[in-house]
Amino acid sequence: MIISALLAGGLAGGAFAAEKEIVFIAGDRSHGSGEHEFRAGCLLLQKALNEESGLDLHATVVGSDWPAKQRGVLEKADAILIYCDASSGIAGEWEFIDGLAKQGKGLMFMHYAVHPSKENADAWQRHWVGATMEDDFSVNPHWVAELKVKPDHPIARGLSESFEGFDEFYYNMRFQEDRGAVLDLVTAVPTRERIRHYINMWNWRGAEGMGKEQTLMWGVQRDDGGRGVGFVGGHYHKNWAIDDFRTLVLNAIVWTAGMEVPEGGVKSSPVTEDELNENLDIYPGQENPRLTLPDVDAVRKEAPAPIPAEREKKPG
Repeated sequence: MIISALLAGGLAGGAFAAEKEIVFIAGDRSHGSGEHEFRAGCLLLQKALNEESGLDLHATVVGSDWPAKQRGVLEKADAILIYCDASSGIAGEWEFIDGLAKQGKGLMFMHYAVHPSKENADAWQRHWVGATMEDDFSVNPHWVAELKVKPDHPIARGLSESFEGFDEFYYNMRFQEDRGAVLDLVTAVPTRERIRHYINMWNWRGAEGMGKEQTLMWGVQRDDGGRGVGFVGGHYHKNWAIDDFRTLVLNAIVWTAGMEVPEGGVKSSPVTEDELNENLDIYPGQENPRLTLPDVDAVRKEAPAPIPAEREKKPG
């Protein structure tokens, strides 16, 4: 009778509850096709977690309109990943998200979402994840980085010792006061030869950071019991087809949720060209160019970007 009742309850509910709930907050349409594809990127990662990982979890994707429609989904989450322009995914709900953090929920911010206003970084986000991007301090070149993952950390499981990717990898983050409590999960060393574009935030600090190890993914174990992660990559959608790049982020999500990262890393199927072109944002009056699989070797063979010497002059 007890078994029958349990089965009936499970069937009535559609399924037994998953052990962990992960919520992606995907930002709205942004830069142009193939860049800042927040929703398409979240859907690729959601599919990997729900259908391919084999882990006891369930992932849901919501939009920046979640406060009006899906607040309860976030309340049930064990980890929330925010992937959007600046703080649009927070939708002004800083106190609500802080309340979730204080319950020990994991928080992960990716690419432009690591760049709140200084006010919100100081008051909220840096306390949640340990570091943020900051105007007139951090820089955002597009470069071919050799990513090295902290070898003794669970997120390194199943990954190559190092791997390359071409992205808008920000660096020179503003870390919390207790710098020693922030884990340098992924690092890389920028050089002139590796940079392909110096863009809007480039400054003298970026030049001073050349040839020095920079943190591209970081993590904290908060006093409230929750975990926080920031990752600067994710500008170019095609990078999800790099197996190590994708597995790195999946491992980080699982770790943020308080789960054990599998010994061989979180499983996922290779991303095909067709899959890269699914769910891309639609821009009225434009046809999305077809995305191709990433070719980091080809980008590495391109000429380095001209050095913007005027922007590298140190004030004073």
